[in-house]
Amino acid sequence: MNDKTTVIERLKNGWNAFKNRDPTKHKFIPYTSMGFSYRNDRLRLSGGNEKSIITAIHNRIAMDVAALTFKHVMLDDNGRYKDDMDTSLNTCLTLEANIDQTYRNFIQDAVLTMLNNGVVVLAPIDTSKDPALTDEFDIETLRVGTVVTWYPSQVLISAYNDQSGQREELLLDKKHTGIIENPFYVVMNEPNSVMQRLVRKLNLLDVLDEHKNPTKLDLIIQLPYTIRSKTRQQQAEERRNDIANQLSSSEYGIAYADNTEKIIQLNRSVENNLMPQIEYLTNMLYSQLGITQDVLNGTANEQTMMNYQNRIIEPIASAFVLEMKRKFLSKSAITERKESIEFFVDPFKLVSVNCIAEIADKFTRNEITSTNEIRQAIGMIPSSDPRADELRNKNLSEPYRPNNSRDSEYGDKQILKDKEEFQNGI
Repeated sequence: MNDKTTVIERLKNGWNAFKNRDPTKHKFIPYTSMGFSYRNDRLRLSGGNEKSIITAIHNRIAMDVAALTFKHVMLDDNGRYKDDMDTSLNTCLTLEANIDQTYRNFIQDAVLTMLNNGVVVLAPIDTSKDPALTDEFDIETLRVGTVVTWYPSQVLISAYNDQSGQREELLLDKKHTGIIENPFYVVMNEPNSVMQRLVRKLNLLDVLDEHKNPTKLDLIIQLPYTIRSKTRQQQAEERRNDIANQLSSSEYGIAYADNTEKIIQLNRSVENNLMPQIEYLTNMLYSQLGITQDVLNGTANEQTMMNYQNRIIEPIASAFVLEMKRKFLSKSAITERKESIEFFVDPFKLVSVNCIAEIADKFTRNEITSTNEIRQAIGMIPSSDPRADELRNKNLSEPYRPNNSRDSEYGDKQILKDKEEFQNGI
């Protein structure tokens, strides 16, 4: 196709949302659903979590779980990862879960909902076949939902409908719906758990702060007479109001007092024991979850991060993959076709450059990974050299192999010659 034909085709079939419209008339296209000034599918935190440090803990955990790699995979006979499945479910877990969310947004939304409500629903919205008629179906889109009502074999959920733009209720079968309960439910979501007690204390502290006037002065005025009688009390009240009016009406907040009066300024307001209780509950929550302040502010060392990954991230990720495996995959797919849903951790994320070089040397030298696998793990493109895909120790000379790639290159005579040299060397 020449350049002239290409230009003609672009002018004929090209489309631009701003340019391809009638400039003389505004064409109104009626909307099929309601519009909002904010995203109606976003999670709204409840129980006062949005006003406390609990949100930071929840969001940190949700982001770290979403950073893992979730895949619909095929296993070998020994239950080891073999290959990725080319299915719509794998697309939901590795690219986009629905029209509004990427796979990472979906996982983060699901974990945040689970930590906030105690349970989350992964609802298959679009499927290749009706789940009520067969177990062999492929999931095309997924949505995060919350439980409205529990039934013996069904569950009524509330999920966002991208067709109408509103949250609607759906009655789904439990056997085809992913229902994940928070592994830390007794610590986070029980009514009298440590986290809920901390939330109530923090909300109470917010209420006290809102009622406290920030422009108020903590002063005590000692008058030169006793105020036991009502007349003296009335005079004291007039004097107090007079000083308050002087301070409020003065541009610089200056007032005068008699030389017989004594004004005492308090260094701090009278406190209760609310803050010590909050600090105690915060430390107890950190210890029960296995998280530290260093994890939240990003200064944790390798051992602390490993403890955090093993005690918090791994149980949550395992709960997700096990529930999706038993609900989204049929029994024949699990037993006969060896399908599974797994999550993978990138071991190089928290490793320095010096450690990566040492790990790469040990992994390739002990024939654990190939050179291209190491290059891909650190973000480099694979090498075109065929030896980069070989699983062998490149520090040693390559032994004779009767069926290697050099057979076709050298021919039968070269093969016999290599074989004789190999035997003579032995």
